[in-house]
Amino acid sequence: MADPWQECMDYAVTLARQAGEVVREAIKNEMNVMIKSSPADLVTATDQKIEKMLLSSIKEKYPSHSFIGEESVAAGEKSILTDSPTWIIDPIDGTTNFVHRFPFVAVSIGFTVNKKMEFGIVYSCLEDKMYTGRKGKGAFCNGQKLQVSQQEDITKSLLVTEFGSSRAPETVRIVLSNLEKLLCIPIHGIRGVGTAAVNMCLVAAGVADAYYEMGIHCWDMAGAGIIVTEAGGVLMDVTGIIFGLILGGPFDLMSRRIIAANSKTLAERIAKEIQVIPLQRDDEE
Repeated sequence: MADPWQECMDYAVTLARQAGEVVREAIKNEMNVMIKSSPADLVTATDQKIEKMLLSSIKEKYPSHSFIGEESVAAGEKSILTDSPTWIIDPIDGTTNFVHRFPFVAVSIGFTVNKKMEFGIVYSCLEDKMYTGRKGKGAFCNGQKLQVSQQEDITKSLLVTEFGSSRAPETVRIVLSNLEKLLCIPIHGIRGVGTAAVNMCLVAAGVADAYYEMGIHCWDMAGAGIIVTEAGGVLMDVTGIIFGLILGGPFDLMSRRIIAANSKTLAERIAKEIQVIPLQRDDEE
């Protein structure tokens, strides 16, 4: 039987390339930067323009499909994941990078059916790297197959994370304390390129061993999540509940927290060390 969602995936790749063109053009010009939930949670007219472009293109081609987009939610739309085919979009993942012209900016498109990830596209536009993952078909970057690393010894691992956009002192304290706990295991190091989606793709590519973060949103994870699992990795909640192809149960995209690792062993070791930051879910009012 023909793959019912392959056409959607091909279309998503085309849309991501178009959005990347807009990003590359806009980054050369002056920007109007606005603030959302905190002084470090930024949005630009380009974020909004790309999301509108993607939304109208998808609605025209697939009028029955649902849509969750970062800027639509910021403007008051609800972030509810249902069983219907749903496009989950971050028009610019790494807006702060974009504002500073720091060269890691991605367009992220995730697609779920029955709340399960079917495919994901992450286009790192300034590097011109197109990461793709399709359920049961593997993960690729510019056509090259991706495979997670085999490093299960945390003392020899390289992790990726971000500090997050919250500047609340208690949240920052937990973030820094988690970094300290992990570094002192000890581990080789911790990196972060300023976009959750690209950080996760680096795990899929095998150049980092695991990524963890709390405070991100469904649109940060939906594109890259399946790229990680299709490259042989696992997705785990920071509380230690594991999801994935073998263990069943779709990953909870609304939880606002994730460990994406090369293996269950590494993911569980990270979960054991870190303190959980209490957060409102994406699907809560």
